[in-house]
Amino acid sequence: MANHKSSVKRIRQTKTKNLHNKYYAKTMRNAVRKLRAITNKDEAMKLYPAVQKMLDKLAKTNIIHKNKAANLKSSLCKHIAKL
Repeated sequence: MANHKSSVKRIRQTKTKNLHNKYYAKTMRNAVRKLRAITNKDEAMKLYPAVQKMLDKLAKTNIIHKNKAANLKSSLCKHIAKL
């Protein structure tokens, strides 16, 4: 265990941030999974802006990499176009 006050605090902060980031990353993964499972084009078109917004926000706050967000958005667009 750490001996310095600052390192003890850093451990607490890291634990909190990890929990926060895990929650939003999992939420994003579930949203992408839900969108890919949709077979109706109209429903997919309605859900896509919300998922796109979520991906952009997570990329902006460095929870996911910006290229990963771009790749996911691109692949979801292709999926919707196929429907």
